[in-house]
Amino acid sequence: MFGPGSQFGELFNDPRWALAMIRATVLEAAHPQVGAALLDSSTFVAHPWRRLRNTLLSMRRMFGADDHVRLREAARLNRLHGRLNGTDARDRPYDAMDPGVRAWVVATLFESTVTMCRLSGQPLEQAVMERLYREFHAFLAVLGDAPGQLPDNLHEFWQYYDRVVEEELENTEAMRVILYKLFDHLPAPPLLSGLPTLWATGRALAGPVIGAITVASLPEPFRRRAGLPEMPGAQTLMQGAYLAVGLTRFLPEDWVRPERIADLLALSPGSDDPRARTLSALADRMKRAGALLRLITPLSTPPEPAARTGAQRSAQEFFHEVLDQTGDGYVTWPDLAAMARELSSRLDLDEPEETRLYNAYADWWRELQADLDADGDGRISAQEYAEAVPSLAGPALIRVAEVLFDVTDVDGNQSIDADEYRALFRTAFHRDTTGSDGTYTRGAFVKDFLSFMSGGKRSTPYDPLLAEA
Repeated sequence: MFGPGSQFGELFNDPRWALAMIRATVLEAAHPQVGAALLDSSTFVAHPWRRLRNTLLSMRRMFGADDHVRLREAARLNRLHGRLNGTDARDRPYDAMDPGVRAWVVATLFESTVTMCRLSGQPLEQAVMERLYREFHAFLAVLGDAPGQLPDNLHEFWQYYDRVVEEELENTEAMRVILYKLFDHLPAPPLLSGLPTLWATGRALAGPVIGAITVASLPEPFRRRAGLPEMPGAQTLMQGAYLAVGLTRFLPEDWVRPERIADLLALSPGSDDPRARTLSALADRMKRAGALLRLITPLSTPPEPAARTGAQRSAQEFFHEVLDQTGDGYVTWPDLAAMARELSSRLDLDEPEETRLYNAYADWWRELQADLDADGDGRISAQEYAEAVPSLAGPALIRVAEVLFDVTDVDGNQSIDADEYRALFRTAFHRDTTGSDGTYTRGAFVKDFLSFMSGGKRSTPYDPLLAEA
């Protein structure tokens, strides 16, 4: 069911999956429970590239050949989902551990994979489709959900799928954000963050096209019921896009491997990664192209940012780039929980260490509420933060730094070596963070973390960790 010989393994590196994943995410977000959880707790608006990398990593772990890795990832996902619950804007409860909701998420992945093959003119044979369905069924079983949420056979699955589309999906706010806001305002990945002109130009052209393609690929009954507008020629555009993307399958495998592409997009030109030198040279050429583009295009583009290393960061920038992880304009517990979730995922923590980190962030949230929530509404606005101009390095934040050091220092020798550093920062030692002995001591780590979280300066190692998209 899993590993390189699986049907999913053969399809995972298919470039068409990029379009299929967008479609599946829209169908997930149209479910009221999933949509509410996305709006309340997900970082997909403010940090979509980070969310993409984490999703690819999770899928690779779950469908890989190593049973131990798969079971650890399933346990991690269950802990993550167990923390996502609440009520939506209409006071309806949602719970990410609801078996029916989890079954729907798996169903959208399977159905969108089948649909991507059909739309690109290569429909799956019945036997292949049934094999793929059994693999997704096994995926849900690994998560520990009781059987019965997904139908046992493919014939019954299509009846189940049509029923959910007809009776349960809604035109949710989360779905509208993905279709009409996310692509129009998609932040640049770290690789292109220093090229705002080129990024804004490409986004202005590609954003509406991706939205139109996705809408055209959705089930027609749902499109009509949700009132989703379909632009003229969208069906032809959609099929052409799937066909064109499908042609990239003939490129060398390493060129289209999802994890390699995601890692490349996440790579900052200022990183210590050896590939950064090549990217820095490429970035210089692209900046010249961007300067030329500004001369010949009327598009409004943001100004070129200052060099990020050591540059000052205003209180407003820090609020939106670091504290407001969910991108809703406020800081609430889900924002700090998102930080804990990202750090736990990077370090692949087991339950005790993960709980320690979450508890430390929960204590910091209570400290922030007490100090900054002037109107007592349970959230901190940008204005409340800016007016207080606080020094965030209180006792609770110091505790967060100490716990983060402890869980990163796997061997417990009170210093972070090169391997431990790479696990957290995904890059080699940065010269500004190590001492003469080539290690990162507890005191230096806590000092650097508090300096970053106090919002004063940008940081080459810490910005990619929590600030960049």
